[in-house]
Amino acid sequence: MPHTIRVEPSGHRFEAAPDESLLDAALRQGLVLPYGCRNGACGSCKARLLNGQVTYPGETPDGIEAGEAEAGFALLCQARTAQDLVIEVNEIHEAGELRPERLAVRVRGLERLNHDVMRLQLQLPRDRRMQFMAGQYIEVITREGRHRAYSLANPPHDDGALELHVRFVSGGDFTEHVFGGMREGEVLQIQGPLGQFTLREASPNPVVLVAGGTGFAPIKGLLEHAFHVGTTRPLHLYWGVRARRDLYLPALPEAWAEARPNFSYTPVLSEPLAGDGWDGRTGFVHDAVAADYPDASGVDVYAAGPPVMVRAVRDAVVDHGLPEARFHSDPFEWGIPEEK
Repeated sequence: MPHTIRVEPSGHRFEAAPDESLLDAALRQGLVLPYGCRNGACGSCKARLLNGQVTYPGETPDGIEAGEAEAGFALLCQARTAQDLVIEVNEIHEAGELRPERLAVRVRGLERLNHDVMRLQLQLPRDRRMQFMAGQYIEVITREGRHRAYSLANPPHDDGALELHVRFVSGGDFTEHVFGGMREGEVLQIQGPLGQFTLREASPNPVVLVAGGTGFAPIKGLLEHAFHVGTTRPLHLYWGVRARRDLYLPALPEAWAEARPNFSYTPVLSEPLAGDGWDGRTGFVHDAVAADYPDASGVDVYAAGPPVMVRAVRDAVVDHGLPEARFHSDPFEWGIPEEK
């Protein structure tokens, strides 16, 4: 039987089963609480118990000292409860509240998704996690000290590894290595999380999401987070690419559309090839959005991809009544300095 946990000073509540940690339960229900290693060692998820008691699966974790436990503190990543609780901990509401850190990660997987996109999975150290919000990005630091920015394609609740969608850029030192000499087990230096491209969950408005190319990566993270926390707002994804082969994970949004009544998906090809057999939308993706939303005043819009596309989407929806404050973007630079 689940128990109710009230968080102070926010007053938010969530439920936790006896066999799950309080942190896992909170994250599962959309509350973003601070954490670090998620194995009880670092103490970043420490909270004060104002009412009730907790237990741990084994011995008291190293991240909390005996005096702190006696004073009513608990580590949420390990603590379980068999009763209702009141805890005191500051929730994280904005990406800027998360402190970027530098970590060494190991390449866990390389998967070619199409002709010019590689899925790169980075394994975090066993004793560390990097807390982030859906839609943020990290910087990969090359051996020469250059910083290459890539959006996180996985949602925060699935943080055992970091997923990047790396598009090949001719002359890009890091992308050429990814598509050439990189092997599983290689160690990389990263820094993050960074960026403010996050879902404004307090808004009640329907959400229009527009991806250009690998701009699908952060939007994938946003959507999987929204699904995980049970968002009921209408979610409409537009994915603009040149030809059919550029839709590098086409079955994924199609499966979302079949499984979730509040989600719809519109792929748009600007230059379909003769062999594509394409009977869907064509042209520029911002024109498709403008045609479907002649009155954009009641939606929130999120756009990620090449700067020219992001600007075109912004101009189109603002011209159709969207307040600029409800336009959120993550423009990717396709050059050598930025290879997102």
